[in-house]
Amino acid sequence: MSTFMDPTGPQPPSVYWRRRAMVALGLVVVIIVIVLIVVRPGSGAAEPGAATTSTPPAIAEETTEASAPATGAAPAADATAPATDAPAAGDDATCAAGVVDLVPITDAATYASTQLPQISMSITNTGSVDCSLNLGSSQQALVVTSGQEQWWSSKDCQVNPTDQVVTIQAGQTLTTPAIAWDRTRSTPDTCEGTRTPVPAGGATYRLTVSVGDIVSADTAPMILN
Repeated sequence: MSTFMDPTGPQPPSVYWRRRAMVALGLVVVIIVIVLIVVRPGSGAAEPGAATTSTPPAIAEETTEASAPATGAAPAADATAPATDAPAAGDDATCAAGVVDLVPITDAATYASTQLPQISMSITNTGSVDCSLNLGSSQQALVVTSGQEQWWSSKDCQVNPTDQVVTIQAGQTLTTPAIAWDRTRSTPDTCEGTRTPVPAGGATYRLTVSVGDIVSADTAPMILN
């Protein structure tokens, strides 16, 4: 220990201290090099889940939003229903029948004996330009049939039908407020008093909708229990 702390030899002590300092510095450099080789900073793998949480490309979101049709509300077929926020028509041309897609809507496929079907329709402008259409209750009709027989129509006992010309933007879909079918058979002569209930017990009925001369291509089935 005394030799380490008090070096002896033919050279001055300062020479021996410098040599020892250089040896010690060399050992530190070797240790640092070994640590860098083992750790390899910057080459580690990404944390788990990093790839799955990345934000999708903006173009995908824009494409999705652009392809989704705008929706809104159209007047109800029932003239007594409250007013809706359907846009008033400007100077747009009348919608051609070929660009108007009507779809009948029911709130369920099967109904219990105590349930009343809620029926409505959607109106889509499938064209590439805005156009206007009379969507007032005077033009709308919801008709329930079974087989070749008509059982009920929203036109049979309609009160104070109205006209309402609205603008439908290109690609836009409007949906009418739902009205309840009371599961009875209607005719223009049965608007006063009690109407006859339609057969149920698993009977299937179909909803067809129309606006003026435009009729839905498909029907919506309803099973009444």
